[in-house]
Amino acid sequence: MKTRLLSLVICLSAVSTVSATAGKDARRAVKDRPNVIVIFADDLGYGDLACYGHPSMRTPRFDRMAKEGLRFTSFYVAASVCTPSRAGLLTGRYPLRSGMCSDTRRVLFPDSSGGLPASEVTIAEILRALGYATGCVGKWHLGHLPEYLPTKQGFDSYFGIPYSNDMDRVADGKLGKNIFWNPESKFWNVPIMRDDKVVERPAQQHTLTKRYTEEAVKFIKGNKDRPFFLYLAHSMPHVPLFASKDFAGKSKRGLYGDVIEELDWSTGQILDTLREEGIAENTLVIFTSDNGPWLIFGLHGGSAGLLRDGKGSTWEGGVRVPCLMWWPGQIPAGSTTTDIASTLDILPTVTKLTGGKLPADCPLDGYDLSSHLTGKAKSPRDAMFFYRGTKLYAVRQGPYKAHFITQPAYGPGKAEKHDPPILVHLEHDPSEKHDVAKENSAVLGRIRELVAEHERGMRAGVGQLEGKIGKGK
Repeated sequence: MKTRLLSLVICLSAVSTVSATAGKDARRAVKDRPNVIVIFADDLGYGDLACYGHPSMRTPRFDRMAKEGLRFTSFYVAASVCTPSRAGLLTGRYPLRSGMCSDTRRVLFPDSSGGLPASEVTIAEILRALGYATGCVGKWHLGHLPEYLPTKQGFDSYFGIPYSNDMDRVADGKLGKNIFWNPESKFWNVPIMRDDKVVERPAQQHTLTKRYTEEAVKFIKGNKDRPFFLYLAHSMPHVPLFASKDFAGKSKRGLYGDVIEELDWSTGQILDTLREEGIAENTLVIFTSDNGPWLIFGLHGGSAGLLRDGKGSTWEGGVRVPCLMWWPGQIPAGSTTTDIASTLDILPTVTKLTGGKLPADCPLDGYDLSSHLTGKAKSPRDAMFFYRGTKLYAVRQGPYKAHFITQPAYGPGKAEKHDPPILVHLEHDPSEKHDVAKENSAVLGRIRELVAEHERGMRAGVGQLEGKIGKGK
């Protein structure tokens, strides 16, 4: 408990340091600072885009983004489910540090009493201290109570749903999973919020992607004369799947394909707006997903391609996701990198590119990728730690990945410990089918040393996901 309190005090100090610089930095000339847009899909798999090998999905805007920017093939999320993954993206810290993970309730729910602690420093807080306009559009899922909403975490404005679109179910329980195969908005009572007020309930989910896109375009146009940070977190393709009338029934991949192709259109609208407003060359756009595909939903779930398993697991299909970065004139067009990178790296990278200040005395788990984006250097990341809840399940170092514990994503299957760990060579075997531990004892030794070093520096935050409203945290 003492270490958790110490961590809280240190990070609260960091928040104060960032806030104290706001007045000074906001007065500095900021027009030469790049705009930043992070587009975050929900449950999009590694194999769901044409530019990542899908044979029937039509994603021309994503394909163009890849041709004009940088495509990552070894890009990882901070966790394989929604809430902890989003916490890792916005803070640059493994979710265990912020208390945004749990072994019992893996994400936040409408009855949850917790959320992202105020002591955590977000990308939005760092950039707002520099005078940036900061906007959040879409799914939040980091706490729906007033003290945890985006407007309390560094964002000037918010429009979206506070948690996953399958929550607040009100459909007759006898319908079971049929409500997912033939979804209607009335089956869920999910609210849409503007800032801290509910403006629609239930959300008309067929229009979510379209309205998110309109809000994002409006934000860009309204802030084109000043630096801005836009976090556009789509609700799709998380089930239940909904596409607008312009896309419903149009793809070769069924409803899931309709949803992905509408996300493709949405991203095209964002990039076209930047070009039309003459600010494309001063804007870094990052597109990625919060975790792998939700495979238990069959054709309503996506594909991890040749990767093993999906959402919820620490196999590659759960944690390796597509990522495209686009910045005309700065990122070499048509480049692909096999270097390891992560959503954890976005905060330090953006901070470096904008001239911001990293939180003082608050341990970060991300690396600055700015030189890698411009083709000047390799990625500084050589390792990635994979947690399921609060437990470390696997570690990647270089091309090798050691599985200390394995467990299927969802459905039947218990956690299984491995001693020695399962070891795979991901460049030879991205599907993780062949255990090469016997021939590589020295590699396992180095990974064990890395784990020991990592655990010595890890301080767990106060858990935020177990508490329920009215029952305490």
